[in-house]
Amino acid sequence: MNLQRFSALLKVNLKKLIRQPATLFLMLLFPAVLTLVFGLAFSDPASGMDFNVMVPGLFAYAVIFMIMTVAQSFSDERQGGLLKRLNVTPMTSGEFMGSHIISNMVTAVLQMAIVFVIALPFGFTPQVGVGGMLFAFLMMSIFSLSSIGLGLITATIAKSPEAATGVSFIFILPQMFLGTFMNFSGAMEVAGRFVPSYYLTDAVERIFFGTPLTDVNIWIDFAILSITSFVIIIIGILLFKKYGKA
Repeated sequence: MNLQRFSALLKVNLKKLIRQPATLFLMLLFPAVLTLVFGLAFSDPASGMDFNVMVPGLFAYAVIFMIMTVAQSFSDERQGGLLKRLNVTPMTSGEFMGSHIISNMVTAVLQMAIVFVIALPFGFTPQVGVGGMLFAFLMMSIFSLSSIGLGLITATIAKSPEAATGVSFIFILPQMFLGTFMNFSGAMEVAGRFVPSYYLTDAVERIFFGTPLTDVNIWIDFAILSITSFVIIIIGILLFKKYGKA
């Protein structure tokens, strides 16, 4: 891997956030707006909702929509002929894909920071130290891998950016309803354990409520989230490399 080419690609991908208003909104402004809306609606104890319980789900909620932006980005680059042009350059597929992965992981960490900071004025009171906070950010970056992988799978299925928007909701909706702050029981609770967002939300909620990092449940969540995310992104890369570039 050529580090100079890789760093140049990484800068280009990060600059896209500024140059594309729609992507900027979904990736950075959407978490802010989402937190403001929920903070205004549910921070009052009279509402019957505990805003502290909702915030860990908001972290996952924001990153889930990365599925759509990743799918749109890769579909747009394919439609514009960029992927074919890259085949005649010295750039390797590893450099190209790696720059996208890193840039999206950085964005996920920024999203968590945005939600965290905006939630504080609405009464969010996390009982977490520096170690717990860093661990939560680590889990968020790992969770972003699953969203990137699902975005690649979406881009493989959908042959245009417009189609990618609709197809992405096949993967977005189950994680939104089953794995964030929406609590279900019975069969729905069991179903929630099949989406990566469930394990991020569960672990971050424990950490922010003061559960020590030595708690076995946190490490079970971490292990399942890590394995699931890495499997999904590997599948996404392989599928897009084989079927998605045409």
